[in-house]
Amino acid sequence: MERRSIMRAGLAVLVGALGAEAAQAAPERPRQRVVYHLADQDRVLFVLGNIQNHIDGAGGPGQADIRLVVHGPALRAFHAISVDANIAELAARLIKEGAAFEACANTMKAQGVKLDDLTDGFIVAEKGGVVRLTELQQEGYAYLRP
Repeated sequence: MERRSIMRAGLAVLVGALGAEAAQAAPERPRQRVVYHLADQDRVLFVLGNIQNHIDGAGGPGQADIRLVVHGPALRAFHAISVDANIAELAARLIKEGAAFEACANTMKAQGVKLDDLTDGFIVAEKGGVVRLTELQQEGYAYLRP
C-alpha cells in the first residue's frame, strides 16, 4: 500500500511540474491595435459603445491600443457647444481609459471648427481622416467600421 502512495505522489509531482512548465511556455497574447472608423452621425453612440465593449473585453484600460478616427457628419456630434450629454460622458470615459480620438482636419475646416470647439481629448488628423485610417492600417492596426 505504501508503494502505491509513493507512486501517486510522484505522479502528482510530475503532472504538476509539466503543467507549470506548459503554463510558462504559453505565449503572451500581443496587445490589440485597432482603429475604429466613424463617419455617420447616427452611429456615434453605437460606435462609442463598441469601443467600451472592446476595452472591457480586452481586459480593461491599457490592454488594447484603440484609436477612433472621426470625419464627415459624425464630427458634428462632438461639437462642444451642442454635444449630447451621453456622448460627452462616454467619450470622456473612453479617452480616460486610453482610447485616442482623432478628428479629420478636412472635416474640421468644412464645418468651420477648431480643436477647441470639439469635446476635450481630440487630436487633429492633419492629413485627413481617410489618410490617417490608411496610415494606421499600414502600421498594423486592425480596421473596424461598425
